[in-house]
Amino acid sequence: MNEEILKLIQFIIPASIIVGALILGFIFEKFILTRIRKIAKRTRWSYDEIIIGSLRGVSILWFVLAGIYVAILRTSIRPDILNILQKILLVIIIISGTIVLARLASGFVNVYSKKTEGLLPQSSIFVNITRILVFVIGILIILQSLGVSITPLITALGIGGLAVALALQDTLSNLFSGLQILISRQVKPGDYIQLETGQEGYVTDVTWRNTTIRALPNNMVIVPNSKLASTIVINYNQPAREMSVIVQVGVSYDSDLAKVERVTIDIAKEVMEEVHGGVSEFTPFIRYHTFDDFSINFSVIMRVREFLDKYILKHEFIKKLHKKYNEEGIEIPFPIRTIHMNKKKE
Repeated sequence: MNEEILKLIQFIIPASIIVGALILGFIFEKFILTRIRKIAKRTRWSYDEIIIGSLRGVSILWFVLAGIYVAILRTSIRPDILNILQKILLVIIIISGTIVLARLASGFVNVYSKKTEGLLPQSSIFVNITRILVFVIGILIILQSLGVSITPLITALGIGGLAVALALQDTLSNLFSGLQILISRQVKPGDYIQLETGQEGYVTDVTWRNTTIRALPNNMVIVPNSKLASTIVINYNQPAREMSVIVQVGVSYDSDLAKVERVTIDIAKEVMEEVHGGVSEFTPFIRYHTFDDFSINFSVIMRVREFLDKYILKHEFIKKLHKKYNEEGIEIPFPIRTIHMNKKKE
C-alpha cells in the first residue's frame, strides 16, 4: 500500500509542477504581458511593441517547458531517457527562440523601412529574407546542439546548390529581379505605375516572386518580378508625387483669345484652390497649339498632389469652365466642316 502511495506521489508532484507552470504561463500571457503591451502602445518608441508582440503565445510554452524540466529532475528516470528528454526540450526551446527572433527581426525591418523611407522600401521581400536567414541559423544551431557536424552539410549544400539553382531558375530570377527593383528604388510600394501592356494601379507589395498592383476598380494585378524588371513602366510618383494635369479645350475662331486665356486661367485657379488635391501654390497657364478644322485648340496645364487627384480636378474644371464660357459668350464649337461646291458652267 505504501509503495502505491509513493508511486502516486511521484506521479502527482511532477504533474502538479507542469500544471502549475501552465497556469503561471497563462497568467503571464493574459494579464502581465497584456498590461505591458498596453503600456508600450502609449510610448513613442516603436520597438517595444515589437518585442512584446514577439512573445505572444511563446511565453506560455516557455513556462510549460520550464515546468517539464523541473518535473523531470524530480523524478527518477534512466540516464539515457533523461538525456533524450533534455535534447527534445532543448530543440523545442531553440525552435521557439528562433520564432521569437524571426518576429523581432522582421518587425525591426518593417519599422526601419518606415522610418527611413527611400533608403529601404517597405516590402515583404525583405521581411521574408530576414525570416529565412533567422530560421536557417536556428536550424544550424539545432544540428550543432544535437552533435551533428554542420561542416559536411554546408559542403554538400554548396555542391548541390548548382543543381538547385538550375531547377529553380524562374524562382531565383523573380527573387533577384524583385531585389533589383527595390534596391534601385525605381518602383516601390505606394507608387502609382502603368505598365507597357496597359495595366495600371498602386503597387501594394513586392514579394519574393510577384509584384502586386491594385487597380482603380479595386482589382489585383499580379506581375512576376522578372516581367516587371524587363518591361517599360511609367511611374507617376517619380521623381515626385506632384504631377501636371493637361486638359484639351477648343474655342471658336470668332473668340477673343486674350479673353479666353484670362477666363480659363481664372477658373483653373479657382478649381485648384477649392478642390482637394489641387496644388493651390501652382499658377496654371494655357498654351494655344492648333488651328483645327472648326476650332482653335489649346492645353490647360494645372497641377495635383498625386495621380488619383487628377480625376476630380478635371471633373470640377470642365463643369465650371463650361458654365463660365456660357456666361461670357465664349463658344465651344460643334465639329463642323465647310464644303465649297463649284457649279459646272453650261
